[in-house]
Amino acid sequence: MTDGPAFPGGLPAGDPNARVAVIDVGSNSIRLVVFDGLKRSPLALFNEKVMCGLGRGLERTGRLSPEGTVQGLENMRRFVRLARLMGVGRLDVLATAAVREAEDGPAFVAAFEDQCGVPVRVISGVEEAALSAGGVLSGIPDAAGVMGDLGGGSVELVPLLNGMAGPGISLPIGPLRLADAAGDSPKKARDLVDAAMARVDWLSQHRGRNLYLVGGAWRALARIHMDVSRYPLHIIHHYSIDRPAADAFLRELAKLNRKALEKLTGVSRRRLDSVPNAAMLLGRIIEAMVPARIVFSATGLREGHIFAALDEETRRLDPLLAACRSIAARGRRFGADGEDLVAWTDSLFAADPPALRRMRHAAALLSDSAWNEHPDYRAEHAFLGALRLPHGGLDHRGRLLVATMLHARYGGEATAPVLAPYARLASDGERLWAQAVGLALRVGYTVSGGSPMALARTRLELTPAGIRLVLLRDDEVMAGEAVRRRLEALGRALGLPAKVAFEE
Repeated sequence: MTDGPAFPGGLPAGDPNARVAVIDVGSNSIRLVVFDGLKRSPLALFNEKVMCGLGRGLERTGRLSPEGTVQGLENMRRFVRLARLMGVGRLDVLATAAVREAEDGPAFVAAFEDQCGVPVRVISGVEEAALSAGGVLSGIPDAAGVMGDLGGGSVELVPLLNGMAGPGISLPIGPLRLADAAGDSPKKARDLVDAAMARVDWLSQHRGRNLYLVGGAWRALARIHMDVSRYPLHIIHHYSIDRPAADAFLRELAKLNRKALEKLTGVSRRRLDSVPNAAMLLGRIIEAMVPARIVFSATGLREGHIFAALDEETRRLDPLLAACRSIAARGRRFGADGEDLVAWTDSLFAADPPALRRMRHAAALLSDSAWNEHPDYRAEHAFLGALRLPHGGLDHRGRLLVATMLHARYGGEATAPVLAPYARLASDGERLWAQAVGLALRVGYTVSGGSPMALARTRLELTPAGIRLVLLRDDEVMAGEAVRRRLEALGRALGLPAKVAFEE
């Protein structure tokens, strides 16, 4: 018996805007994510998880939790129904450690497939590691070091270098499994972790690189650290801590009891059960690897599954610029797409290294994104929208710089209160540079009105004498008071004279 017509198998190879969804059946949680298409930077339209604890008791009984099985099947049926009602074109169901290892895992899969008519892909530990690593690389393409994905039943470790994932390993030491096997004995849990970690003899080869963390229990650690350090930007993706700070944090965390943990953070009560073992395991990995920084990733197995389904050309696209192009296309007014605008500013910022030009490119793509906001709040909305962009490809420093560009593009003052809480994310010089970029974008929009045709008739130049905005003699009328005033503001920001010039 099914809830309706079965979904076609697999992910779509045609329309990149056809909605796709993944149900991720883990040892601790089951999650449905609906994406806006099979694309380089898909947007999650819907994201819901249920903490079923399918793997609770698996270490002792060899079987899935009876309560978790009932709750899991009930919620999976709901997820399938929701996906159909949302117009999802393809739904993939991925099951990981608990289902693949439990003796009644096949019966669980058969029950779901019979009730819903949707096939389940039970992935191996090696596949799980590869998909999670692909998810990290999809959101952090230059990741170099080791990826760790912590589920309830297992942890996957994969080396990352030059945008590629090496052979990974899956270890049966997830927090749920450790709780089952060790009970209330921290020493026994540590011994189990150390015995499993002895199989990984290559971690020390990545000493001084980064450790990239995926998984709900480790994300909970990030939230706790944000809370105790009063970090201003509560975005998990690309949140990073240097190793000495991580060591100190884990030592302090080990001293806290459950009641003290609950006071520190908004992490759910059920997730807090996993925190002590997740923290202990992380400490053991840090000790073996000695990474430079610990970097948290919001992209993992589900995003890796989408990433793996893309063609090679699409996978090579920059995730940040792909996301910004998608956002720009949804809100474009006059056909301007930012590509001409970033080129228009190149002369002024010719000394920028590629990483800074990439941020300027992103800001140019997003530079018309707040036109439909109330004028009094346009700069603030543009700033916060870019700062909290729901896509990867940018660390927190980069988020602040792109957001600062857009704030200035919409006339926001450098001393605006909305900027102050985030100032620690970048240096004074970087923020001044971003302010200048935003003022240049503002001049471009003022002189052209956002029309690519009008912009093409102008030129912004950096000369030995200062900044020149060059217009055709026939367009002299375009050099109005607002243009000259905003050009002068750009000059002041860069400490250079600025003037309008005309040519035949």
